Amino acid sequence: MAEKIDFVRRFIGTAFGFFLFGLLGIAYRIILYPYVKRAKCGDFSQQFKARQLVGNIWAFFVKYMIWAGLLEVKYEGFERLGRKGQLVVANHPSLIDVVLIFSKVPRLNCIVKKDLLKNPVMVFPIIACGFLPNSESEEVLEKSHQILQEESLLLFPEGTRTGLDGIVNLHRGALSIGLRSSSLITPIIIKMTPPSLKKGQPWYKIATNKICYELKVGEDIDPKVLLSEKPLPIASRRLKKQLEDLFNSQTH
Repeated sequence: MAEKIDFVRRFIGTAFGFFLFGLLGIAYRIILYPYVKRAKCGDFSQQFKARQLVGNIWAFFVKYMIWAGLLEVKYEGFERLGRKGQLVVANHPSLIDVVLIFSKVPRLNCIVKKDLLKNPVMVFPIIACGFLPNSESEEVLEKSHQILQEESLLLFPEGTRTGLDGIVNLHRGALSIGLRSSSLITPIIIKMTPPSLKKGQPWYKIATNKICYELKVGEDIDPKVLLSEKPLPIASRRLKKQLEDLFNSQTH
């Protein structure tokens, strides 16, 4: 009986959480409108203010989910994020990974899926914060390089959420951004138990119990060391294997 009551409570809490996140999408259009106008004019100082604002809103959302007993979150090493020239790479097990990271370190820039520009909840934060939609073109490489000269950049090199098998497979092309343009590459290992909010999984298929997230910042990787040993294509393959081994060994 207690398990059924807990399931119903978490189901209602999850439903309200999705409703709340959708409601924030409407609020963004009012709150972020001035920042969107300035961002389109290339006002970078306003992008940082918009990120702080969005980060605070997402932090409130995360606090709600913790308060509602839907999840718990543990962060480790996040004080090492946000350095100039730092490419931050993370595995992507669930729908809210970027929310969890950005609510903790809002100063990061981020490469996002281009399709999110069609998402009414996400389009205003993306534009206002100056996030970079991934069009899989040379333009993305050039803009990433420009960003990394002044900021830190968050990237999910799987390109989409991890599959139901939990195996992390990275795109070598995405990782080449780090080798070409960053001064250091820093992984975030995201572990969640039990698996939930996966790709293709409807929101009402909630976990059997409260979701526990562990987000741990790994050791820095120096791209210069990799490139000094091997040319770019081989260095990219080596970096891909190194990160896949790291993510898969620590998330299973």
